[in-house]
Amino acid sequence: MKVSERWLREWVDPTVSGAELAAQLTMAGLEVDHVEPAAPAFESVVVGRVVGLIPHPDADRLRVATVDVGGAEPLQIVCGAPNVAVGLCAPTALIGAVLPGGFAIEPSRLRGVESRGMLCSAKELGLAESADGLMALPADSRPGQNVRELLALDDALIEIELTPNRGDCLGMEGIAREVATLNHCEFRPLPADSVPPVVDATFPVTLLDPADCPRYVGRVIRGVDPAAETPLWMRERLRRAGVRSLGPLVDVTNYVMLELGQPMHAFDLGRLTGGIEVRRARLGERLELLNGVVVEPDVETLLIADHHGPLALAGIMGGEISSCTDATRDVFLESAFFTPASIAGRARRYGLQTDSSYRFERGVDSQLQRRAAERATRLLLDIAGGQPGPIVEAVSPEHLPTEPAIRLRPERLCKLLGMDVPAAEVEEILRRLGMAVAVEVDHWLVAPPSSRFDLALEVDLIEEIARIHGYDRLPGNRPLSRMEMPPRPEGQVALERFKETLAQRGFQEAITYSFVDPVFQRCLDPERPPLALANPISADLAVMRTSLWPGLVKTLVYNQKRQQSRIRLFEHGLNFVPETDGLRQEPYLGGIATGSALPEQWGTPTRPMDFFDLKADVEALLALAGEPEAFAFVAATHPALHSGQSARIERAGAWVGWLGALHPRLARELDVEGDAFLFELRLEGVRTARAPVFRELSRFPASRRDISILVDKAATARELQACIRRHGGERLREVRLFDLYQGKGVAEGQKSLTFGLILQDFSHNLTDSVVDETVSGIIAGLASQFGATLRV
Repeated sequence: MKVSERWLREWVDPTVSGAELAAQLTMAGLEVDHVEPAAPAFESVVVGRVVGLIPHPDADRLRVATVDVGGAEPLQIVCGAPNVAVGLCAPTALIGAVLPGGFAIEPSRLRGVESRGMLCSAKELGLAESADGLMALPADSRPGQNVRELLALDDALIEIELTPNRGDCLGMEGIAREVATLNHCEFRPLPADSVPPVVDATFPVTLLDPADCPRYVGRVIRGVDPAAETPLWMRERLRRAGVRSLGPLVDVTNYVMLELGQPMHAFDLGRLTGGIEVRRARLGERLELLNGVVVEPDVETLLIADHHGPLALAGIMGGEISSCTDATRDVFLESAFFTPASIAGRARRYGLQTDSSYRFERGVDSQLQRRAAERATRLLLDIAGGQPGPIVEAVSPEHLPTEPAIRLRPERLCKLLGMDVPAAEVEEILRRLGMAVAVEVDHWLVAPPSSRFDLALEVDLIEEIARIHGYDRLPGNRPLSRMEMPPRPEGQVALERFKETLAQRGFQEAITYSFVDPVFQRCLDPERPPLALANPISADLAVMRTSLWPGLVKTLVYNQKRQQSRIRLFEHGLNFVPETDGLRQEPYLGGIATGSALPEQWGTPTRPMDFFDLKADVEALLALAGEPEAFAFVAATHPALHSGQSARIERAGAWVGWLGALHPRLARELDVEGDAFLFELRLEGVRTARAPVFRELSRFPASRRDISILVDKAATARELQACIRRHGGERLREVRLFDLYQGKGVAEGQKSLTFGLILQDFSHNLTDSVVDETVSGIIAGLASQFGATLRV
């Protein structure tokens, strides 16, 4: 929420600077995200009144204005704005003025006519994103007055990131009460004056679903002036809060929402039929919203309707059918209380996020509706005139939130905070926060205000006392606890070792949401339908992941769009796979890599990484289990991986993961630049480790023989190594593949592989004849199984 510091100080004016005020709010739990000026810097811009206007002699779209800026002589300024007219007051940049962006105003000639200044739009002053013409200032503005002074632009906007439990601070009044409590200074609430009815005009209201809407306040106002304009002071306050001015009927309701935190709506009374009904939607009903979107609300959605049909999505957005227009003369003001449960998630269901739904989802004061209606009535009468009727209120008391008394014990307060807070300070804090406090023999009975939905337990009150007293003033006591060394079973690899290994190999850990983009999920794991969220926070976070890859690929794309070319990311977390008996949740470890194989350096030529670079990283992980020979990389196809560069990872014949290159078609669809390589391991399948066991070392020297063989290209190195081990017997200690060759001297369809064979015995030295016999057996086995021949 954006808060104007100048407006806030009209409610409460502590003797602290703006920076100190921001720090206070953050320490009290209302985190200030940032503070920015209400308007960009500009100078020498004053009020100018157009006193004369003639056509430009040499340009149809330009006119020559005579502008009174409070000086001895008026200025001649050439202007092309469509709304320039005699009598108009507008910001005027004088010669020497500097506008936002460093644009300096100098004497100039436009199509042969001298221009000594510039009439400005709100956009040119940095006060709006766009503008259709000059910024109109109040007609009674004094020519020559500094525009920054007139508009009170020397103001700061405090952006507050509120937690979901603090809906009471979604209005200026709630924040002002917090500031007053923190600074022990006077809080000046709005006067609670009521507006007496002038005409006997009412419109009936019926609560057909009182559990969702236990209070609805309405009021008819007849004869408003459709030509009235929202005063500049209100437009400026709306602008600083990030709300666009749309005319007095809408602006007043938005202003009251910002002021008190109560969303409101204005209906065109002439377009209503019979009476207001607050009810659930019925099958087949349709409603065109104010944004032009037509929705078909489901039967769980609460509506505001009349006897003809739906008028608005309750607490979310009004409908076009009952909206106020330039011809509206009679209005019906709505101020209602909707329970948070009836609104939560409904706006997102229709792809909406409005200021009203944001507040109702978090909870609006159930006692605020009549007061807000009176305030809006007074503002509307002052701006657009009209004759108010009596307030109509429909209420279901049994469905309104109750305000239970909470017992607060001094000993519990001391135990949780680690200090004694004086009883007088406790009572003062609670009362200044709007709570009723009754002093009992050994405790307090505290009744929270109706605006505080988040106060229900004793610990909630203790939290309030702690944050107002000051978290930084609480003592720092070191807790006493028993030191216990947890067991570290040797038969299992700790997750931290996997993470450390990846970090040592140049990977960085990523943390992504468990809910992912349905498009990425469908592309990367099409064979497992995900669980869809009933109320997703956004359309691109709408399903639960069945793989870590959707989040990792999206993170890769995000980094590539920010000029990162060499990326190594890994993540561990749960995958959520729907099954017939429920949702299976399993921990996985996944990774993605792209770019060059090594960081840029002088010692090694740069080359792009390939499948085998990532395979080496995965093998380093699997080696942590202590039995790398138990794992196999089996050529297999995966819908997300390149058919020629993908492998299923198995352990003793059981699947434990996947490794491969992202399919080029998916890379194009998902906007991935270059080749990307992925892996994913089921942690339960790779964490089991072989416990270290001592193995006797031979006292006798080892013998080595190298053999180069020619085999068919389809034969894999793993198959060949398995055959060599099988025929090498117990004397064969190690098999090393150290050369692969295809080219001149090797027949088409064949390849040459060179293996180093390490032989050793525990009881005696190996003679050449024994070694040669073993090697011959190996060669014979390779020839029998693969048709291999020695390369000479």
